[in-house]
Amino acid sequence: MSLDPPVVAEGLERHFGDVKAVDGVDLVVNQGEIFGFLGPNGAGKSTTVRMLATLLTPTAGSARVAGYDVVRDAAMVRRNIGVALQDAAIDPIMTGRELLALQAVLFGIAKDRARARGDELLDRVGLTAAADRRVGTYSGGMRRRLDLALSLIHGPTVLFLDEPTTGLDPMSRLALWDEVRRLNEEGTTVLLTTQYLEEADQLAGRIAIIDHGRIVKEGEPKALKDEVGAPTLIVALDNAHELMGAQALSRFGEPRAAPSGSIGVGLAGGAEALADVVRALDDAGVVVQHMELNAPSLDDVFAEATGHRLEGADDATKQPADEEADMAPRRGRRRR
Repeated sequence: MSLDPPVVAEGLERHFGDVKAVDGVDLVVNQGEIFGFLGPNGAGKSTTVRMLATLLTPTAGSARVAGYDVVRDAAMVRRNIGVALQDAAIDPIMTGRELLALQAVLFGIAKDRARARGDELLDRVGLTAAADRRVGTYSGGMRRRLDLALSLIHGPTVLFLDEPTTGLDPMSRLALWDEVRRLNEEGTTVLLTTQYLEEADQLAGRIAIIDHGRIVKEGEPKALKDEVGAPTLIVALDNAHELMGAQALSRFGEPRAAPSGSIGVGLAGGAEALADVVRALDDAGVVVQHMELNAPSLDDVFAEATGHRLEGADDATKQPADEEADMAPRRGRRRR
């Protein structure tokens, strides 16, 4: 087995006509870690994963996965990885048990071993009771857990999870998080793409933030948040008071990206400065609709790196149970 990092990409690019979906990505995922790839829809996360999983051919650059080149040794890469894609198609007519048996055949697993392995995976993802039901009767969370089991049938050394919890209810999301942690503790290297800040914070030992096809920040979540420094004060006000509010707040810290209709500032004095902020806004005649002070978060890291916030990404738990939702991020304005 190679001692090199299981995932290495250098100058990886993918063009679709004149559009550079991935624009020179350098990436290293170390053995035994959960690596989070964080960014909004359309940032290039899924395209990068598809290249690493040999589903798309890079336009430029190179990548090695499990010690093999993703272009020259694509077949060997596939034998060593598991892939659970956000838009994976699962035959609704077959049962969960039948799909696992079919997946085992595709990987050349002996019949007796395949049956035992299938039962083991059904148990660990909580689908034993539904194993002989048609997948068309499964909820969204059950399908996602089955897709995870399918990706694990051959015992991969590297697991790619592309937006694994999008649209899931809170309990299904937490259950899948627990399973990812357990897999990692057993030695599986995981590359996880997500647009959920909490998911990246909870699971990943290191993250890379991608925006417009380029990695703009990389490191351990805690270290990245520490770099932000002061907490972020968000003040929501009506348009008529926006300019006066910005002027009143300018002396309390550096401007930070904020949602539309709000002003953000890195409050150098922290919570102790809030009383002075309120007085300054009152003296300026500014009507405040809402005010909140937030400790540095990955959203702040993202905002500092890109100039806009990944809005809605940490509201995952508010999505309807097992329904796909429109997760397109709204982009706030950066005030200087």
